[in-house]
Amino acid sequence: MREQPATALADAPTQPYHEGVSLLGGWIPATLQGVAVVVLLLAIGWRSRRWRAVWLPLAALVGVAAVSLTHWYVAFQGMADNPALPVFWIWVGLTGFAVGVAALGWRATRWRRRTVSLLAVLLCLLSTGITLNLSVGYFATVQMAWNQLTAGALPDQVEQDTVSAMRHSHTVPLQGTVIPVKIPNQASKFKHRTEFVYLPPAWYSTNPPPTLPTVMMIGGQFNTPADWIRQGDAVKTIDRFAATHGGNAPVFVFVDTGGSFHNDTECVNGPRGNAADHLTRDVVPFMTAQFGVSHDSEHWGIVGFSMGGTCAVDLTAMHPELFSSFVDIAGDLSPAAGTKAQTIARLFGGNAAAWAAFDPTTVITKHGLYQGVSGWFAISNSPQKQRSTHNLDNAAAGSGGHRSAEDPDGQTEAAHTLCALSKANGIACGVIATPGQHNWPFAEEVFVSSLPWLAGQIGVAAVVRIPLPGMAPAAVAGSPPPRRAVR
Repeated sequence: MREQPATALADAPTQPYHEGVSLLGGWIPATLQGVAVVVLLLAIGWRSRRWRAVWLPLAALVGVAAVSLTHWYVAFQGMADNPALPVFWIWVGLTGFAVGVAALGWRATRWRRRTVSLLAVLLCLLSTGITLNLSVGYFATVQMAWNQLTAGALPDQVEQDTVSAMRHSHTVPLQGTVIPVKIPNQASKFKHRTEFVYLPPAWYSTNPPPTLPTVMMIGGQFNTPADWIRQGDAVKTIDRFAATHGGNAPVFVFVDTGGSFHNDTECVNGPRGNAADHLTRDVVPFMTAQFGVSHDSEHWGIVGFSMGGTCAVDLTAMHPELFSSFVDIAGDLSPAAGTKAQTIARLFGGNAAAWAAFDPTTVITKHGLYQGVSGWFAISNSPQKQRSTHNLDNAAAGSGGHRSAEDPDGQTEAAHTLCALSKANGIACGVIATPGQHNWPFAEEVFVSSLPWLAGQIGVAAVVRIPLPGMAPAAVAGSPPPRRAVR
């Protein structure tokens, strides 16, 4: 397809990647859980008086133990700051109970009931996974889960050869393209997975391509590099943005911060890998060399969700020579892998000085006045948190991230604390509340609302620079002059 006019770009359809049967509501979660309860009741049966008086209470104790051990393990490993839905813990208990029923009643039953008992364990375990997914919103639809499990193609995905052919033939696509990339790791020695790059239609407008701004996208604690594309539906959001701006949008790089799904690096250098060096010393030079993007910090931004939000603040504060704008979506006060002592031991090999070098509060305070740096701190305004927000606007920097009953994950206070400290050191920022919980649908909603602001901050052509929500235009007028749009 040859170069298209702006009107054709505006009419470009987007791929319905999130369409399909919902896993976050509707009939599938309810049906699976209902069937699990029925099968568990059949597995229990009436049986003998001794069964009801002795073995069933023991099976119930197994369920209680399952909840206690799971809760302890999650807290000990620092796996998640946001509490799961209460129904998740119910299903953890029912799964343990089902295991107890199957094990304690195995010898005294026939194979038919044994089969039902095993089926009850599997269904309860599946229901536990369903309720965990309801908490984090990782898989919105059955189609998304299937694509993830089968490593299906991503929206707009093409291969490098196709990109090269389109560029040389001056073919401007109606939508952007996503290509998998193998980024060399000579500087960091960080073992990472395949990462992804989104090229907007404007990138194809000239050969060599125009020097465009770039956004680094970072996911949560348990992640794959494609999470923002699959779970956050980022490509659809970017395509729509580009379509309304004549094909103009930033280049996006979807990075790997863990090397594996379970490796939580918090984007620091340490025993779990030199993730920070990979992002700053591998990814940034690769993008400028391979795709001709701008090397100026004023044209680089970072968007991160949860752990990735912490990374976005940390990387920008540590490297204002590389990044100038960030969107922190429900990040923490500092990199965390459990308590502070556990974090220092797990992420920094017990080196407290290394921890301080990656602590945003310490970094910002030590740096002093920043120039031309800005940030969007996104928090959830769910009913549980609304009561905790109004008293935090004047939170003192370094308050320690105290967690209240209304803010159990500490992320609302973290946002206000970090923004107050940032403002005191020249970083223009705001704390913006968005309806939702700490899950991927919330992250997607924040990305949709923050992209126009971020694109203006980093100088995307045809994008007007706008103030943060709630910030008066007069305040923006007193900030550094608008940045030169990059094409």
